[in-house]
Parts: sequence; C-alpha cells; structure tokens
Amino acid sequence: MNDPHFHAQNVYAIVMRILARFEFALGRRVSWGFDGHQLKVAPHAFAEANAFYSESDEALMFGYFPGLRGTTVFSCLSHDVVAHETTHALVDGLRERYTDPSSPDQAGFHEGFSDVVALLSVFALPGVIGQVIDLGMAKKGGKSRQRRRGGLGSLISVKYLNADVLRKSIIFGLAEEMGEEISKIRGQPLRASATLEPSPNWYLKSEEFREPHRRGEILTAAMINAFLEIWCARVQALDSMRTGWLDRDRVVEEGAHIADRLLTMSVRALDYCPPVHIEFGDFLSALLTADYELHPDDSVHSFRKMLFVSFRSYGITPTSKGSKSEPGLWLPPEAEPPNLPLNYSRTHFESMLRDREEIFRFVWENRRALRLCEDAYTRVQSVRPCLRIAEDGFVLRETVADYIQILRLTAKEIAALGVETTEGLLPEPEEIFLYGGGVMLFDEYGRLKFHIHNRVDNVKRQSRHLRALVEFGHFSKGPRVQQRFAQMHLLRARNASIRRKEGWY
Repeated sequence: MNDPHFHAQNVYAIVMRILARFEFALGRRVSWGFDGHQLKVAPHAFAEANAFYSESDEALMFGYFPGLRGTTVFSCLSHDVVAHETTHALVDGLRERYTDPSSPDQAGFHEGFSDVVALLSVFALPGVIGQVIDLGMAKKGGKSRQRRRGGLGSLISVKYLNADVLRKSIIFGLAEEMGEEISKIRGQPLRASATLEPSPNWYLKSEEFREPHRRGEILTAAMINAFLEIWCARVQALDSMRTGWLDRDRVVEEGAHIADRLLTMSVRALDYCPPVHIEFGDFLSALLTADYELHPDDSVHSFRKMLFVSFRSYGITPTSKGSKSEPGLWLPPEAEPPNLPLNYSRTHFESMLRDREEIFRFVWENRRALRLCEDAYTRVQSVRPCLRIAEDGFVLRETVADYIQILRLTAKEIAALGVETTEGLLPEPEEIFLYGGGVMLFDEYGRLKFHIHNRVDNVKRQSRHLRALVEFGHFSKGPRVQQRFAQMHLLRARNASIRRKEGWY
C-alpha cells in the first residue's frame, strides 16, 4: 500500500471511472472549468490531512499524513475522497457559476452533490457494497444471527433488510472499509447525513444548517435515504414465497443496480439545472425531469415517488409544480406565461447544434417569449449536443444550451428594481452585479422542450441572494481566499461550523 506506482494507478482508475460515469449519463464528452484539456492529478501533493480540486492549478491535489497507528495515510487511496474531488472538477466544468457568491444552497450544492456522487459510486460496486453489508451486520451482533447457509448459498434474514438496519449496516461497514482516519479529510459526511433524521426544520429554520458544509449534508441525506428506501422496498418484494430469507448476492445486486440508476439520474440532472443561483428545489425538479425523459414509466421501482417523498421530508420541495400525474417536473415553455409563440424562422437547426451565435440569435429573437431582461448583458456560454441511452436501449437526442444575463446596478437602482435591500451592500456609486440565466433543451428536431431559468430580474430570488451575501460578509473589504475548495475542505476537516467569510465567497 506504500507503493507510489500503485497510488498513481489507483487514483487514475477512480478519476477515469467517475469521468466515464459522467460522460455516459450526459451522453457527450465533458470539458473542464479551466482553459485546458487535461486535468492534472497529484497523488502526493502535500503532507497535510486535506485533498481538493484547484482550478488555478488545473489539478486534483491529494495529501498524506501520519495515522494514529504510526503508518502514513494516503488520501489518494480512498475511493470516497478521489470520487468527491473529481466531481468538484467535473461540476465546475459543467456549471462554472456554481462557485459564484449566491445562496446557502448554492454554497452547499458542490459539497452535497460531490458526496452524493462519491457515495453512490461506491454503492454501485457490488463487491464493495457486499463487503460493506457483511462488515456492518457483523459489527451489529455477529454473522450467525443474520445469515445462514442453505441451498441458495449465503442468505440474509428479511427482518434485517429494512431501511433503518441497512442504514446502520452501511455506516458501520463503510467506516471500517474506508478507514476512520480518512475522516480527517472528509469529516463524517455519510455518518452525519445518513443519520440526519428527516425534518423540514433543518432546511427551513435551522441556522446551523445555513453553513455550506451542513447545508450540503441535507442534500446528501435526502438522496441516501431515498436510495435506502428504494432498496428496502425492492428486496422486500423479492421474498414472494415469504420464507423470511433472501439470497445475499441478489440483495447486493439490487442495491448496486439502484445506486447506479440514482447516480446516472443525479449526473444527468445537471443538464436540467439553471446555470446560476441553484437551489435544492431546482435540483429536485431537474432530477425528476431527467429521469422522466428516459423512463416515463416509474411504476416498477417508484424512483421519482421515493425521491419526491424523501426530499420533502427534509423540507425540500420542487421548484416546478409539474402536473397531477408527475408532480415536480419542469414544464414545457408553452405551459408558462406569457404563452407567446416561439419564432424559429430566423434560425438554422443544423447551426443550433453547435454554434453559440445561432443560439444567441434564437434567444434574442424570442426574448419576450423567454422572459429575458432586455437591459441585461446576455451571453451564451455553451452548446452541447447529447445522445442519452436508457437501460432498455431507448435513445434520446437533445441539445443543451445555457446562457447568462448580468445587470450592473448600484444599491439605489437595485431598490428601484423592487429587490429588498439591507444594510451591508456596497455604498454608492459602487456597482453590484446581479446574475441570471437559463438552460434550454432542444429536441432532435430543433424545437425547444424546456427553458429552465432563474431570471436576473426575479425580485424574490435576488432578494434572498443579496440577504445571504450580506450575511456571509461578501461585500466587506476583507481579503478573498482564492483556493475555494482547499479552504472549504480544511474547514470541514477541522469541524468548523462557524458561518463566516469562506473561500467559497
């Protein structure tokens, strides 16, 4: 385990696995958030209990430190840590504005989403999740109480296959499989999130959970508990003969399949998220819509229903109301006001597949129908053709284009816009930047399917964001920390829960 060549191979394999999962889910190649084509990976970057993604260095940095038993702990050997940092880099390439100053949700989204990808990618490995279950159940009281040998091989008692027992087994199992010492880098995201009792108060009222790391734990908790509930419901249904026992390998197979499906859904949802000012309700609507596009029939596993219930138990409701049959889904543009027809006569379908200028022409020609602010600076950031494939082989062709809008206003002009202002904004005549934007998904015929947006002149949202920025001291004159992810992870490693100016802002 001290072989540096093995360390390099291990971290490379995990980075490439996560990259492959993203490219499969999104149906295209992905690019990085920096001006370059290659992400550098440093398995032994520094002697410190930390690991982070550095945009300025175009690299993933992994530290090493002395363990409690005198041996050196290498963070590059942890699947959890490597997958988490790789996800930071990939999300930064897909949604570069998610590291901008915004709400507590956006500040916590990077951490929460990276934990979700890291944990689901572990659960999607049958060998790992099988060992995790064995370790967890052994920790709870010995294998003889949970398992016996029979004609089907290794069996697990059905009474131990409920959400609460599975949750505790996974927590104990992962702690032993990955090592408690790695918590110096990662904290206890799984333990804290999986044991976070469902309550709307964490998200809606708790001051503690406005801190970015704790905020991200709510997102992780909602996803992991949805995974456990779906898994539990599925394995309970397998005992059709009511024998009280189930084949261990079949239980593991179901868990890995469900984790893999949820991982794909989560990554694919990024294309259905607004490019700026994301909130957890936006992600939930994106998650539900992304799955519906490829799996309209949700009657077998009830993924969307379980996700909806799990997120709601933590106070997170979808931004979109959806329909009676499919609540929470994003609505097509014709279902939203002002219900003006879209003009396709001045754009060319072939060019819209790849040309940002052609997309801008479409956006500007339809600025009133799309409810754009005409006084704002508008820029199309990217155009990405996608080829998505469902589990049953169904092929979905889409083109994803996103744009941003920027308004430069003084505090008085912001107040005149109707946005609620508080003390702490920059004084006159200094300007404050307001951001908005949207993502447009076109079908294979060049017709707009979804326009998912956070408008730059949305008074309620901008009021919430400005209040959060003032609260976190964004407009103060203090120094800015450039290594955002390094600083955040150091705070997490030190169990910092003080809401203050962080590198994020």
